[in-house]
Amino acid sequence: MENINKLDVAILGATGAVGQRFVQLLAEHPWFQVREVIGSSRSAGKPYGDAARWLLNGNPPSAVAAMTVLPLDAPLLSPLVFSALPKEAAIARELELAAAGHVVCTNASANRMLPDVPLMLPEVNHEHIGLIDVQRRQRGWSRGALVANSNCTVMPVVMALKPLVKYGIRRLHLVSEQAISGAGYPGVASLDILDNIIPYVPSDEQKMESESKKMLGDFRGDAIDELDMTVSATCTRVPVVDAHLVNISLDLAESPPLADILEDWQTWQAEAPIPSLPSAPRFPLQYINAIDRPQPRRDRNAGRGMMTSLGRLRECPILGYKFASLSHNTIRGAAGCSILNAELLAAQGYIEGFHMREAALPM
Repeated sequence: MENINKLDVAILGATGAVGQRFVQLLAEHPWFQVREVIGSSRSAGKPYGDAARWLLNGNPPSAVAAMTVLPLDAPLLSPLVFSALPKEAAIARELELAAAGHVVCTNASANRMLPDVPLMLPEVNHEHIGLIDVQRRQRGWSRGALVANSNCTVMPVVMALKPLVKYGIRRLHLVSEQAISGAGYPGVASLDILDNIIPYVPSDEQKMESESKKMLGDFRGDAIDELDMTVSATCTRVPVVDAHLVNISLDLAESPPLADILEDWQTWQAEAPIPSLPSAPRFPLQYINAIDRPQPRRDRNAGRGMMTSLGRLRECPILGYKFASLSHNTIRGAAGCSILNAELLAAQGYIEGFHMREAALPM
């Protein structure tokens, strides 16, 4: 049955690359509808269709294209806010909106590592949602909340590692090959990226090394105990439009056969209600047996861009195991994950005004 009482949402940074992905993914969402779009001072006051240089296929949805872009400091009516702000703009504004009673699901890096902010990927650490109760109690927020998703390159790493945590992850060596869309628009200059690989992505190596430990850690009732592992990351930018590929080598305390790891990946499924949320793939991982996969062009859109594709599992003579992991950086690694986080918050009763009886979970 159609949900006739969709929840109003606002998008901060709506004209940028990730903001546009939010607009696209929410266009036909069964629970949420875009009511407010917020942009920079250059965009404020203009129709969204004029302010946004649309980078995705097709055109912006007509209803959103006609909306007037609001300035960043505008008072908002929507109870749910998605943030695609740059770091500097996000630091204060996200906390202000949460304090004012809005539930903010952010893709921005500004507040990810605050101790009381869940860094959430529902299939991996849905129990971290309990930090919202800690956050509200400590900050005196009755209705508001701030929930983050990780750096887009961390996403395929923690998705691949979650089923393997039981073996005791001790050391990780990560080498990324990151799409140019991860740099936003206009991104990397063509004379720098064409016929080239850039062996440096600002701040991403530190994020991969720190955020993975928080995401794979245990929620202990009032805080996250980070996973005790050593991580070394090298991040590179490659001439691919979308999808980040990470080559992963890892050392495990136990020594499971490769067949057991494959079975863990192929059978892993998140707890209910996550597989039934509108944006969630039923099985979040796929393993591709071909020796030369996964590949960005062929595999980034698996599960509507929400699946993680794995391949090339083999023994590593240094650390024990190695493989490749790939995900769509602006869908699963950015806007899609924020939306999935919001769906879980809604299903668990953390967003005022949303009632599950009006939005039955799809089967």
